[in-house]
Amino acid sequence: MATKGSQVIRDWPEESREATQLVIDEFGEPDEATESFVVWHKRGPWKRIVASKAHHLHNFPRPHPDVVESVIDYRVPPDKLTAIVQFDGSVVVNRTTGEASARCHDLQANSLALDLMHDIVTGTKTWQEARAYYAKEVLDYRRKLPTPYMDGLRFKPDGPAAADPDIRILSDEELERARQAGEARVG
Repeated sequence: MATKGSQVIRDWPEESREATQLVIDEFGEPDEATESFVVWHKRGPWKRIVASKAHHLHNFPRPHPDVVESVIDYRVPPDKLTAIVQFDGSVVVNRTTGEASARCHDLQANSLALDLMHDIVTGTKTWQEARAYYAKEVLDYRRKLPTPYMDGLRFKPDGPAAADPDIRILSDEELERARQAGEARVG
């Protein structure tokens, strides 16, 4: 019998349990649950949501635990990666799978981070402007002012075509010659 996420998280640290419970409240029980992770597939705009027992301190823009990761299909041009890392270390890009994710304390903060990542990719904001806007929107949330970037993704994720398996540079012939050379040295 499958274990429900609500049962799994009972023994998790408070920070992880509280953040994960917010996702359960919004999307119901996860599709997968282990001792260390719970996972939802294709909920809302997300390809995948992963909440973990382990949480990591993240000080930007204020100290909070990073627990919940929201994943989308999104192709990031390689020349934009440095700016994204400078913007927020909890935004992760996997070029090969064509995925981008944000890991924070809730889904709204993940929307904010990914919306700003998109602004960096499209040239709407620099990484410095994105950091400043992120801080402004967090303060606006506390002031009970509108927070459009936290209300959900402001763009449509790319879909599976975002994957970039890269370009082959070694031919089968080169690999076979290298294998034969290695066997000759050993033999």
